[in-house]
Amino acid sequence: MAITENSNDILKQVRKIEIKTRGLSNEIFAGKYHSAFKGRGMSFSEVREYRVGDDIRDIDWNVTARSRTPHIKTYEEERELTMMLLIDVSGSRMFGTTEKIKKNMITEIAAVLAFSAAHNNDKVGCIFFSDKIEKFIPPKKGRSHVLMIIRELINFMPENNGTDIGGALRYLTNVLKKRSTAFILSDFMDTDTIHARFEDALKIATGKHDLVGIRIYDHRETELPDVGIIEMQDAETGEKIWVDSSSAITRKAYADNWNKTNSLIDTTLKRYRVDNVMIATGEDYVKSLIKLFKQR
Repeated sequence: MAITENSNDILKQVRKIEIKTRGLSNEIFAGKYHSAFKGRGMSFSEVREYRVGDDIRDIDWNVTARSRTPHIKTYEEERELTMMLLIDVSGSRMFGTTEKIKKNMITEIAAVLAFSAAHNNDKVGCIFFSDKIEKFIPPKKGRSHVLMIIRELINFMPENNGTDIGGALRYLTNVLKKRSTAFILSDFMDTDTIHARFEDALKIATGKHDLVGIRIYDHRETELPDVGIIEMQDAETGEKIWVDSSSAITRKAYADNWNKTNSLIDTTLKRYRVDNVMIATGEDYVKSLIKLFKQR
């Protein structure tokens, strides 16, 4: 089959991302990735009494209630881990006021994580989601598989523009029977993330998988500049409104809404012990990822 100019461009982008992110992965993240997630891909072994220093997340509440003595589930480390990348492909990923839009950041970070897994001989899979499941790539090993994922990250065109993270989590729970480490790469601009439907999906998913949230945002989303009357459009619904950004009241309401939503998302993730990090477009994501890995 002849390679078109567009295909050549995509191959160049894939190669450029591979050179950058594989180097970062091998030199910086490989060891930290394994130490951070080693022991997270486990198979159940037995239940024993709780000892000081045990991880409270492993408490078996049913046995504890029956015996009235704290008991924990013990696990045997599996030889390999499975990494799942839950990639937000909604309309808002195309926003950005630096040299990188959110899509670019998601692509690079996903590539780093995928190469880290491949370096440790782990499987990597992908779920592309908007307000529906757009594409599922089953977990496999190998460089060629990682390159295929990167190619999809660059070139994938979703059918819908909305966001439903809860739906992606429910799909993960249903489609993957084996425990995995699942990274949610999204701006979390899902109005449902502050409602019970999202929490229900999160609660079920965290009981089966090790979830990690990587929240990509742009600084312009946190505050509105004073530039007079401007037209703003919702990237996911297409709705347009005119806003007087010279109004201090309007700018404060804009910032307050961001802070409130961000706080609710953070509280929800912490409630279910989902480690997460916020990374801005144009920011050095290496430092943020290393910090995240060290916290685990």
